[in-house]
Amino acid sequence: MKKDCRIGIIGATGAVGQEIIRLLVNRKFPCSEIKAYASSRSAGNVLKVDEWEGVVEETTPDVFDDLDIAIFSAGGDTSKALAPEAAKRNCVAIDNSSAFRMDETVPLVVPEINPEAVKEHQGIIANPNCSTAIALMGVYPLHLAFGLKRMFVSTYQAVSGSGVAAMKELENQSKALFSGEKAEASVYPHPIAFNLLPHVDSFLEDGYTREELKMLNEGRKIMNLPDLKVSCTCVRVPVFRAHSMSINAEFEKPVDLEIARNAIQSFSGSELFDNPSKNEYPTPLAYTEKEKCGVGRIRKDHALDNGLALWISGDQLWKGAALNAVQIAEIL
Repeated sequence: MKKDCRIGIIGATGAVGQEIIRLLVNRKFPCSEIKAYASSRSAGNVLKVDEWEGVVEETTPDVFDDLDIAIFSAGGDTSKALAPEAAKRNCVAIDNSSAFRMDETVPLVVPEINPEAVKEHQGIIANPNCSTAIALMGVYPLHLAFGLKRMFVSTYQAVSGSGVAAMKELENQSKALFSGEKAEASVYPHPIAFNLLPHVDSFLEDGYTREELKMLNEGRKIMNLPDLKVSCTCVRVPVFRAHSMSINAEFEKPVDLEIARNAIQSFSGSELFDNPSKNEYPTPLAYTEKEKCGVGRIRKDHALDNGLALWISGDQLWKGAALNAVQIAEIL
C-alpha cells in the first residue's frame, strides 16, 4: 500500500464513522485524502469532525475506483452489497459489520493478536464485534500465559453500541423520568434509562442472542482456538459510551496472580488498573476515548479449576470499532 493512499469512510455520518475520521487525523494516518461517503440522503452535506471538514458523497460502486482503502461502517446490508465491489476495483475493504466475519476467505483481525492475518486478505478484511474485541484485550494475554480452555462472560454494553439514536433516547428518557414523565422507548423494546436489558441483538432458537454467539465464534477464529468453549450473556446498560464485562476463565495450566498481572500490563492492547484497596478498577467513564482497555479485579476463581475472574472496560466506539479498523489500515 502506497504511503499517500486515498481512504474513504463508508457511513461517515454515523457515530463510528466520525470516530474513524477523528482517529485517522489524530494518528496522522499517511494518506493524501480522507473522503466521506454515506447514503443519498446525506450527499452534499458538509461534515465537520474537529478540524477536519469534507463534503459527503453518495456511496456508489464507482467511488472505489478512486480509493485505496475503504472502511465500512454503514451496516451489514451496505457491506454485503458494496465491499465486494470495492475489492473488484483493487480497493481494500475493512468492514465493521458482521457480514464477512465468519467467511473462511476473509481474515478477522485484532491487530494486537493476529496482525499477520491481514496479509491473507483477498480484498476484504473483517473487524470483530465490539464486545469480542474488548474481551480479548483482557483474555488473550492470559491465554498466552496459561492456555485458555473456556470462559463465562457477562457484558455491560453502552447504548452507543446501537448508534446516535440510542444515545439520544437514553438522554431523553433520563430527562423524562426526572421530570416525572413517562419514558418513551423506540430504539429498544423497553426503556433503557435506569434499567437493564438482557437483550442485545436478536434471539435465536436456543435462547441465546446473535451477539452472545459472536463472542464464541469470533473468539475461536481470532485466537485460532477451534475448541474454545464460551457461555455469554449480553446486557444493555444505561451508560452512554464504553462497554464493560465480567469474565470467569479457566485455563490449561495452574494460574498465578503475579504472572497474570504482568501479562496484562505487558500486552499492547490492555492496561492493568487493579488496586481495589484504593478503589482503583476500570470503569466506562475512565476508559472512554482511551486506546487501551482497562483490566482489573483480577483474582483466582472459586468455582473453576485453574480459573481467573476479571473485569474489563473499553471504548467500544474505539477499540470495539473505529480504532481497530484504523489499526488494520495502518498495517496495510
